[in-house]
Amino acid sequence: MDYLKEYERWLSCPELDARDKAELISIRGNKDEIFSRFYTSLNFGTAGLRGLMGAGTNRMNIYTVRQASYGFGKYICSLGDEAKSRGVVIAFDSRNNGVRFAENAALTLCSLGVKVYVFDSLRPTPELSFAIRYLNTIAGINITASHNPKEYNGYKAYFEDGAQIAGEQADIILGYMKQTDPLSVELISKEQAVKSDLYKVIGESVDNEYVKCVLAEGLDLGEISDAAKSVSIVYSPFHGAGYKLVPRVLKEIGANVTIQPDQAVPDGDFPTLKSPNPEEREGLSMSIELAKKIGSDLVIATDPDADRCAVAVIMPDGTVELLSGNQIGVLLCDFIIENLHKNGKLPDNAAVVSTIVSTLMIKKVCAVNNIKYFEVLTGFKYIGELIAEFEKSGEYSFLLGFEESFGYLKGTYARDKDAVVAAMLITQMAMYYKNKHMNLKQAMDELYKKYGCFSEKTVSFLIEGAQPMEQVAQIMKSLRESQENVIADAQIVCVRDYKFKTVKDFRTGSISQTTLPVSDVLYYELDNGCSVVIRPSGTEPKVKLYVLTTGDNKFECNDRISKYVQFFSDKLK
Repeated sequence: MDYLKEYERWLSCPELDARDKAELISIRGNKDEIFSRFYTSLNFGTAGLRGLMGAGTNRMNIYTVRQASYGFGKYICSLGDEAKSRGVVIAFDSRNNGVRFAENAALTLCSLGVKVYVFDSLRPTPELSFAIRYLNTIAGINITASHNPKEYNGYKAYFEDGAQIAGEQADIILGYMKQTDPLSVELISKEQAVKSDLYKVIGESVDNEYVKCVLAEGLDLGEISDAAKSVSIVYSPFHGAGYKLVPRVLKEIGANVTIQPDQAVPDGDFPTLKSPNPEEREGLSMSIELAKKIGSDLVIATDPDADRCAVAVIMPDGTVELLSGNQIGVLLCDFIIENLHKNGKLPDNAAVVSTIVSTLMIKKVCAVNNIKYFEVLTGFKYIGELIAEFEKSGEYSFLLGFEESFGYLKGTYARDKDAVVAAMLITQMAMYYKNKHMNLKQAMDELYKKYGCFSEKTVSFLIEGAQPMEQVAQIMKSLRESQENVIADAQIVCVRDYKFKTVKDFRTGSISQTTLPVSDVLYYELDNGCSVVIRPSGTEPKVKLYVLTTGDNKFECNDRISKYVQFFSDKLK
């Protein structure tokens, strides 16, 4: 793509929105900025689109949203009239331009004769997943950039099973997208769409059905003390979509909930946060301060689209312990298994699903409790696919799915991670352990005694430069070509290369095939039981390093983490 020529084409387009034109005029002469915006198009894949907002082919704007919606709509049309009439559910969160992008997506689909159901205001991502199946639509679209900084927005595409689209579908949609110019996609008016019965607004009735399903996943805690029942929670929605339904659900189960007032109002600028990422401690600081002031037991925070959930425990001495995503997942898994077993409700064919970058501890929990464990690639859509397979075959009963990045799901009402149900179960878990005179940090320490010591660390390496995604590809290529068979002080037992679907056994030299889908991931298994995983981000110029350790004690685990991070730090920069 000739980026300067494309820039001038956009600038001279008579249909270009006035504010987008002004934005492009403001960067005239700035070749670096023009290159960044026009050297390529936003990549459309199974995660849809995600990028910085602004004018240009490599930015999130109404034109790239229209182009993606045109491609998605043409794919739906290719499936026949029934698919068009079943329609598409469209949701958005609190991010800037959310309403605008959702409306453009909707009217693009309507121009192709595809019916749409548009939420009347921001909603959690998992409710969108639920609504697809509840309304029996053919697909869904969510305008969100999850936990990315305020400058970003995104476009997630879902299919009729409630999970994000598969790779083959993304390829077909991308093919249709390439057939049209983002500046020339036609829309019909909203008035015409409504008059033609192609545009319907949805809201509270769907909320009520979704909340029923979430509450149905609650556990029977039996007889517990009044003090345990009234566990005190400070909740922050991070200016996002959890602001209504999370407090509603927590109050339904009898929790004492205080909403962090400064972060309660939806706001795409996230004014009280450096980053709306629940993995970062800074975002929880205001809620922690309030929790200490009013004597709460713990803090729960959800990201802007309410699919991820973070927890901070207020200790008796006033110190604060942040639970990692892995720790929350292990706690939930053990809690659910123990509760269902005690009440005689644990299925004989129960199954837990997590990802290849999640803690090794989850395998131990499942093995000790005779629960079938399934491992999938990163991305909750893969967990969703297994849920669908379990339902179809009846071979397994889905118990819990989780990602280390604070994403959890119990139940089959949705096919995406759900911070609403996670917040409810975490609160119930806090009640359960408070009845045993423990908080969640103390409960986690007990699990280490029960299952052994494990520790994990994720490090993101930001790749900078004029063409950072190309540099990321070169880094992965170099790692694949490396002849090293040792990582720090540990021998490599085998390497799984998911891009080429190979497993190389370093002891025998034999090569076998992986069973998971193709993905640009390298997984190193070490002779001390630890693992290291490397994968590039699909949407940002980053390479992620996941270090998963086990050992005789915390010191040994953390020492191994330090060594492995140091070993790869120069290779991944």
